[in-house]
Amino acid sequence: MALPELQLSLQFTDIPFAARHRAALPRHAVRRYLRHALAHDAEITVRIVGEDEGLALNNSYRKKKYATNVLTFDYAQAPLVMADLVLCAPVIAKEAKEQGKTLAAHYAHLLVHGCLHAQGWDHETSLKNAHAMEAREIDILAGLGFANPYR
Repeated sequence: MALPELQLSLQFTDIPFAARHRAALPRHAVRRYLRHALAHDAEITVRIVGEDEGLALNNSYRKKKYATNVLTFDYAQAPLVMADLVLCAPVIAKEAKEQGKTLAAHYAHLLVHGCLHAQGWDHETSLKNAHAMEAREIDILAGLGFANPYR
């Protein structure tokens, strides 16, 4: 089965240790991760931000006063997925270190996670939905050669 088509915009803001984050997120890898997580063709912008922008967006849109690892802004889910994924580089680097993961593996997980959110998957409404979303993430990541991110 052919993978969905993807129009991708990959943006990096002025972040600390930018070269490290760029190396963990080559464009071809980001495209691969997202295409494997998609059920439909998509137009997705991935924006890698610093802590100030991550905090401002999370506070503005979710009323939470901290920077989170990934924010998903979905505008359409079918027949064309349209979304922005905002990933906070300092938060992701800290989490990867704490969890003993490579930066690339943690980015892959969060890109898949955000992409599923853009298609309507949700882990906050019920335990059943959380388990279903986690199982889907695990399957996608395994197909990409990554270990279970929840272990």
